[in-house]
Amino acid sequence: MYSKGRWMTLPNIQSLYTCFIYVLNPFFKKHFSRINTTMRRYYRLTAVCLGLLCVILLAAITVLWVKFNNLTTEKDQIQTSYTSLTIERDQLQTSYTSLTIERDQLQTKQEKKTSSFYYISTEKKSWSESRKFCRERGADLVIINSRKEQEFISEAFGSSEAWIGLTDVDTEGVWKWVDKSTLTAKFWWTGEPNDYGRNEDCAITGYEGAGSERVSTWADYSCDRLAVGICEKRF
Repeated sequence: MYSKGRWMTLPNIQSLYTCFIYVLNPFFKKHFSRINTTMRRYYRLTAVCLGLLCVILLAAITVLWVKFNNLTTEKDQIQTSYTSLTIERDQLQTSYTSLTIERDQLQTKQEKKTSSFYYISTEKKSWSESRKFCRERGADLVIINSRKEQEFISEAFGSSEAWIGLTDVDTEGVWKWVDKSTLTAKFWWTGEPNDYGRNEDCAITGYEGAGSERVSTWADYSCDRLAVGICEKRF
């Protein structure tokens, strides 16, 4: 290089470089030291954040795993309960079917064992007098325990209103037969019994308001009403 009419020699250039480094070196050291300190802070903050995220993620996974296990356990318990209830239902259904068959068999045997003789009085009397008439002949007012028997009574004695052995004179609304047995098969006409006038405690079959109906023909009347009675003598 040439300066003020002189060429700068290599030793002069080296001396200038050395001076330059000597003067600026403290500045670069201080500047880079600040940069390194800032970068280290960022690295540490980033590492802390990543660590916290890992901890949170691990905690979330643990909670979800526990809940999943609990749900699986509950599902298994519900499935077990459902299976048990299904088995119990099937057992109850089987028991019900067996009891129904047994009931029908007993009813058939009872029908075969029991035979009755029916007859109807020709004179109209009150319920108590009609019963007295039957009992004087070794019978009693008829007890009807099945649809088949009710159909037979309707067919045999037509549409005549006739006393049967059914009353709630002891307890209003609790209908019982003359042998004190509870009413099971019921063949009341629509709206009956209605205890009209609070004085209807005895039952008749063949209610005239039933028209052509041959089964549900019962009604309650005052026990003092005059009607024929159907007697039944069992053997």
